[in-house]
Amino acid sequence: MGLYDRNYQAQGLENAQYGAFESESALVGFVKTTYKFFAASLLLATIGALMGFMYIEVVMNTSVFIGLIVAEVAALLGLLFLRSSPGLNVVMLFVFTFLTGVTLVPSLGLVISKQGISAVWQALGMTTIVFAGMSIFALKTKADLSNYGKTLFIALIVIIVCSIINILFLHSSPFSALISGAAVMLFSFYVAYDTQNIVRGLYTSPVQAAVALYLDFLNIFVHLLNLLGMNDD
Repeated sequence: MGLYDRNYQAQGLENAQYGAFESESALVGFVKTTYKFFAASLLLATIGALMGFMYIEVVMNTSVFIGLIVAEVAALLGLLFLRSSPGLNVVMLFVFTFLTGVTLVPSLGLVISKQGISAVWQALGMTTIVFAGMSIFALKTKADLSNYGKTLFIALIVIIVCSIINILFLHSSPFSALISGAAVMLFSFYVAYDTQNIVRGLYTSPVQAAVALYLDFLNIFVHLLNLLGMNDD
């Protein structure tokens, strides 16, 4: 969860408009690299999902799926540990995003079997619109969104705790829908928060910035998919 504990107030926002960057051109290059890594992450996740569907019987095996989840968490932890290591951080980013695509297969398969492939495209389209809209909002607003870092992180913890409680004890579809709706709003605001911090030069590497955006996009997509497939168990 360290990726979401992004409180940049202590990093000296007052020192310079673009943080550690010495020129606007350096910042532009950083932003371009960030979005290239973000686009590549989405591509790797898509490839992972397609390969997962090719071997869906293997992926759906309980032992294999648990192993994939463990590998995904390990890749994320490795990415956190190596986020400032050139080369290795890129490898860990792509391994992590590929695995997220594979582990999405059971959810995608369930929604497709009940609602059709159109539900997946609908969730993806809505995610893209939300992501683009909040990115534009971050660039246009005069508000300093960095002040909301701790609030967003606390909201994230609340959503995680509620999700665990619902999975283990309540098994409530209405509560699940409420959680997913709240998560969509939270990660939509995270898109704006992260975007603004990226253009202000407050990330140490493009990989760190890219994985933040990727996690925002992924979580919005997953929870919209959950809402669209809410008729399923």
